[in-house]
Amino acid sequence: MRRRGRLPAALWLVAVAWAAVMLVMARPAAAAWCIARSGASVKALQAALDYACSPAGGADCAPIQASGLCYLPNTLAAHASYAFNSIFQRSRAAPGACDFAGTATITLTDPSYGSCTYPASPSTAGQSGSPGTPSTPTSLSPPGTDSSGGLNAPDIGPEESSAEAPAAASFTSLALSCFMCLFLQWW
Repeated sequence: MRRRGRLPAALWLVAVAWAAVMLVMARPAAAAWCIARSGASVKALQAALDYACSPAGGADCAPIQASGLCYLPNTLAAHASYAFNSIFQRSRAAPGACDFAGTATITLTDPSYGSCTYPASPSTAGQSGSPGTPSTPTSLSPPGTDSSGGLNAPDIGPEESSAEAPAAASFTSLALSCFMCLFLQWW
């Protein structure tokens, strides 16, 4: 016998599932950036940067040129991170677009600093250099030093997993499925 004024357990589950779906859908999609993996070898990182800034790679490397807003710190990791992210954003964060032979990783922490803004979407990823002209930086200091030889901040940002975005999408699908199942059983 049910008490008057109380909802059955199935209806509570429906309400909780609905609230969870609304919460997840109201949350904006997390931005992601592609940066150089800490610990990547200098040789592999340089080769990946050379490719990214070549016409075949298509990265917008103008900001990491000597006159660009992202030239400093003049390190291989910083320049590679900007170039990798340019390609990653232009590919609309497609799976596999942030690998660069194992020298890159995805982060959910914005690597922008000072007046250097890393694009967070295809619309802000800029245009590549003129066709046929690689825009690879030519004068790089060893990783971990600035152009005067002094130390700078280690890497652009901490490594993070990109598993959070697919997990949120899976949760949304699961919650919606549970809601529909319970609703149809109750109906």
